[in-house]
Amino acid sequence: MPNIVLILGSAADVVRSRSWSRDVFTSIVAINNAWAVRPDYDYLIHADDFPDGRMPKPDGLYTASVIRSDAYVTAQNKFGGFVYAGGTMAFTAGYWALHTLKPDVLAFLGCDMMYPPSTMTHFYGVGTADPLRDDVTLKSLEAKAARLFIKALRRGTICLNLSDLSESRLAIPRVTLPFLNRLTTGRAKALKAVFTQAIRETPEAQAEALEAQCGYMVENGKYWERMPEFDDTALRQIDHSWSLSAEEIPTSANPRDGCWKRGGVRKVAHG
Repeated sequence: MPNIVLILGSAADVVRSRSWSRDVFTSIVAINNAWAVRPDYDYLIHADDFPDGRMPKPDGLYTASVIRSDAYVTAQNKFGGFVYAGGTMAFTAGYWALHTLKPDVLAFLGCDMMYPPSTMTHFYGVGTADPLRDDVTLKSLEAKAARLFIKALRRGTICLNLSDLSESRLAIPRVTLPFLNRLTTGRAKALKAVFTQAIRETPEAQAEALEAQCGYMVENGKYWERMPEFDDTALRQIDHSWSLSAEEIPTSANPRDGCWKRGGVRKVAHG
């Protein structure tokens, strides 16, 4: 079976995972408050400003590893750093898991980064819409999602979104739990080929070249201390190139026949 890592965020529909069997997942990574969704997570990754009072209480059942900035900053720097990757925990957790756990599949749930007004925004109620803050690294969440998807795919990992919301800013291919249950090593390999063939290499190369040219690496991860150094126009150009590089990636699947669709084009991954 493929190595499938589940990353849990705090969107309201993350509670769907409470009824899911653990069997399909090799590891479960909880972001911030998502440790409260189900007790069998393996890793808790949280921002430095996550309140101590919201941490799980240590007891005989609590054996997960806690991942803090000293670990995830190093991991994210392997992929260009926070300015290019996007300074919010959904992306940070993705890059950390990609670097550390080296999965075949990174499956996200509760990481849609959608905050409709006058409604429950998080599984625990109403929370802060962190990815929507005024931040030079988060001008296009969709572009950052495309970058993560392509960076992961180039390293042999498929990023998939388990959300069933009508909209998601985590703009990567969507699947259902039954699809993952049926995913064999052979099917995962075929799916990687389908997605890799769909990458537009020219804008991908342009994005990589622009990132190298700008050189916006902040080794300690505290990019907000160096905001005046970053050119907004250049970062928008980089985002645009990443978006273009992923625009032919199929976005939805039929879990029974393995057919992938985008813009009316059907691509089939046989296993």
